[in-house]
Amino acid sequence: MSPLMKLAAITLDCADPVALAAFYQQATGLEPHPGSGADFAGLTRGDGLFLGFQRVDGYRAPHWPDQTVPQQFHLDFAVEDLDEAEARLLELGAGRPDHQPGEGVWRVLTDPAGHPFCLVRG
Repeated sequence: MSPLMKLAAITLDCADPVALAAFYQQATGLEPHPGSGADFAGLTRGDGLFLGFQRVDGYRAPHWPDQTVPQQFHLDFAVEDLDEAEARLLELGAGRPDHQPGEGVWRVLTDPAGHPFCLVRG
């Protein structure tokens, strides 16, 4: 049986779509979408995957691991070297929460808009 659906896009709420798209573009190498603008920006990959960022008035960043403003979702990114990837992402503007439940196996970081994401060996 063939799959009913194929993942085509992931969209994150944020206060500044252009800035968040720039962070993820530098971190992943995905290409900026030519239709990006101040209210909605996107990145694309050759196989059609689209990562979007939409402006939300009054955006409230997640407070991971505290759930007063829940994380809502998170992304996992496979990297060869956890230390090297973490250092580069921190230079790009990522944050590193104190709470690290998978120390040594994975790392939890936050993007500049506060969304948590994980780095995993892969």
